[in-house]
Amino acid sequence: MLSAFISSLRTVDLRKKILFTLGIVILYRLGASIPSPGVNYPNVQECIAEVTGGESGQLYSLINLFSGGALLQLSVFAVGVMPYITASIIVQLLTVVIPRFEQLRKEGQAGQAKMTQYTRYLAIALAILQSTSIVALAANGGLLQGCSLEIIQGQDAGLNIFTLVVMVLVMTAGAALVMWMGELVTERGIGNGMSLIIFASIASAMPGEGQAILESRGGLVFALVCAGALAIIIGVVFVEQGQRRIPVQYAKRMVGRKMYGGTSTYLPLKVNQAGVIPVIFASSLIYIPHLITQLIQSGSSNPTETNWWTRFVAEYLTDPSSPVYIGVYFALIVFFTYFYVSITFNPDERADEMKKFGGFIPGIRPGKPTADYLRYVLSRITLPGSIYLGVIAVLPNLFLTVGSGGPVQNLPFGGVGVLIMVGVGLDTVKQIESQLMQRNYEGFLK
Repeated sequence: MLSAFISSLRTVDLRKKILFTLGIVILYRLGASIPSPGVNYPNVQECIAEVTGGESGQLYSLINLFSGGALLQLSVFAVGVMPYITASIIVQLLTVVIPRFEQLRKEGQAGQAKMTQYTRYLAIALAILQSTSIVALAANGGLLQGCSLEIIQGQDAGLNIFTLVVMVLVMTAGAALVMWMGELVTERGIGNGMSLIIFASIASAMPGEGQAILESRGGLVFALVCAGALAIIIGVVFVEQGQRRIPVQYAKRMVGRKMYGGTSTYLPLKVNQAGVIPVIFASSLIYIPHLITQLIQSGSSNPTETNWWTRFVAEYLTDPSSPVYIGVYFALIVFFTYFYVSITFNPDERADEMKKFGGFIPGIRPGKPTADYLRYVLSRITLPGSIYLGVIAVLPNLFLTVGSGGPVQNLPFGGVGVLIMVGVGLDTVKQIESQLMQRNYEGFLK
């Protein structure tokens, strides 16, 4: 592997792509540490130290994870890549609902460019919405709950509307800049730009988390966490690489004076066909009950008054260590895995494409029987895939307390982080591998 890495650096164009990607990642991490105008940076750092692992860490852990901690610091890149990810998911789901989007998807590169343009517009709108929400939460003390320090300059004396508007504009511009940087990496670098930015955000938080575990719980617990992390990574790599290969045979056909077809190939169906999308859906949906209770309490004449719904949400759907929370979270992941796979993979469409080009599965008649067979196989492999996603996602909740220490919300190599890091790492290594194979060098995987 080391010799392959040296070979990749010796190749001029490949070395330029790798260095360009590293440069963009460094610029992103630099922007993630620059505070927005009007933010009292020292007070923000003290507040983060006070409320780490508290309710703020529970409610905003997903967005804060994707931004590499920039959200709670109210930096220029506080919103990060979440608007673009959300917009991409929405546009992909709308493809099934809106016929115009379905037509654009079938038009090839020109239609894909139009879909990308719609995604950018939606991402900017979502960035404005999320920036406004973050600034509003920071202004009324809801972002870093439990901290009495002033995190926005002039907050105690009365907020200045101009300062809040500037903060929203800066965060929105930061989200647009992150989107542009990710597309630059995809076009001129190595790997998927947005995925690599998320990878860098998650990886940047792990050294600090490991150091915190080492200092608070000792070397034995730290060694056990590292051993568990290695076992989790091996398991995730094994499942992520797992696929069901359905054999496909193409019949011979004459086109003019040439004969085409007669080849054998396979249709790969991954065990984790949905990726990390169901976890994102479930994390967003399980937060809605708490959001509703906050809105009800803020509009009530007596905010301290609680009813059965508020008590139920506070006791079971807000605490990640609650068995009810873990069960609901796991069930939502399983449901959204089936839902997302049914939307993104259409067995009837695959069967029609195979029939159109003279392909068939040995022992299965073309057309509807092929679609029924694909649907049957897909349902069989989606079940272990959904259980795998649910188990990995709830690992930080199951091990919420380690030893005698407090809550471990961002347990290293647990939950969404390990899924994204392993997936992005495998994809990037495969892309470098393909680049090396084109130049007759030995790749990483021997």
